[in-house]
Amino acid sequence: MKGKASKLNRFKVSNSRRLRANVTDAETKLWSHLWRIPLEGAHFRRQVPIGPYFADFACHQIGLVIELDGSQHATDDGVVRDGLRTAFLEAQGYQVLRFWNADVLNDIDGVLDTIFAVVQQRQILLAEAIENHPIPAPGADPPDEGKGEES
Repeated sequence: MKGKASKLNRFKVSNSRRLRANVTDAETKLWSHLWRIPLEGAHFRRQVPIGPYFADFACHQIGLVIELDGSQHATDDGVVRDGLRTAFLEAQGYQVLRFWNADVLNDIDGVLDTIFAVVQQRQILLAEAIENHPIPAPGADPPDEGKGEES
């Protein structure tokens, strides 16, 4: 089984490289502007394999995927495929943002404002989740028996 997994990983890596080498104008423009969005301890990556899909842009640390869509996504088949893809990514814990290529090319500031708002929202939600469910330090003793149980 290990041989199959490494072949699959090599396929995903080579496919990611191929996709990064053949980017659209909209992907190039967004990639060149994403640095403007402040992400402490996190960063976006391009053409990221997630399950059977390749996300245009993903930030694993905050669970955000950005997809840029051209005209092929407006067809009935495209809408169905995008719905399945979004459902899969959301089941993996990602929020999916979709923008039309034309929006990126003609209104990059509006696109970045939207992404920034979602980034802030995701960072707040993650901070609250960590605060409400702290991760015990490695090697920490388990809680005393009965602690955390309702009386």
